[in-house]
Amino acid sequence: MPPALVHDTSYAHYLYARQAVENAAVQALTPTHDQQIILYIIAGYVAAILLLWNMPIAKIILSPFKLLTVGLHEFSHAVVGCATCAKIESIEIDPDEGGATRMHGGNALCTLPAGYLGSSLIGALLVMCGFNILASKIASIFLGTCLLLTLWWAKNWLTRGIGILFIGIIVFLWWLAHGVGLKYFVLFVGVMSCLYCLWDILDDLVFRKAYESDATKFAYMCGCLSSQSWGVIWFLISLIFFAAGILIGLAAFKEDQQTQEQQAKPLEWR
Repeated sequence: MPPALVHDTSYAHYLYARQAVENAAVQALTPTHDQQIILYIIAGYVAAILLLWNMPIAKIILSPFKLLTVGLHEFSHAVVGCATCAKIESIEIDPDEGGATRMHGGNALCTLPAGYLGSSLIGALLVMCGFNILASKIASIFLGTCLLLTLWWAKNWLTRGIGILFIGIIVFLWWLAHGVGLKYFVLFVGVMSCLYCLWDILDDLVFRKAYESDATKFAYMCGCLSSQSWGVIWFLISLIFFAAGILIGLAAFKEDQQTQEQQAKPLEWR
């Protein structure tokens, strides 16, 4: 066979394979009817959260969820601290939606960014699981485990109260209507965690230049970039996590509502 013909055939195979991959990607990311509803719900959650965020009186509705995301932030510090051989002394959440994790030892270069990046990753995983009932049930077990560990390290009653409250909500929703409500609860907590993390990064790391945040300490230790620069980097990573959670949810969970309910039956509350 002439060399030119071999080259043309190989190139044609390449074009065919590339087109097949592109078609598969488009098909995977094209939302089904049920997924379109989930996307509308996510948009509704985002709009409601942004509307209520600083609205007088009405913002009280979001306060427990804000405190929950603070707990996930501090939990992420603690988990990475344990992974780097730190001894966790306490986790505390305060009424002003702040928090602190006290530990001895560990690797600060890992634990400092873990709060923002860890909580945004947890949020993205919850958003992904919010596309499917069975995945939401599994995610609620993971979230409940995070809250139980936070209770173990908690040293004030607000932290304990938030943990107990949301563990109770998870148990109730698992029992109610075969656990279908968990899907929307997990989705909301995921969206809330991602948005809170994004806003907190901008608020604490970019706008408040004099505020000693995790990024300020991290920048001091690294010595190569300013705290604002690290804030922008962490913001972009968190945004990528959020987008990835939605895209993976679209690609992974194509089942309709009836099929999802059948799949989730083995984990029904009996």
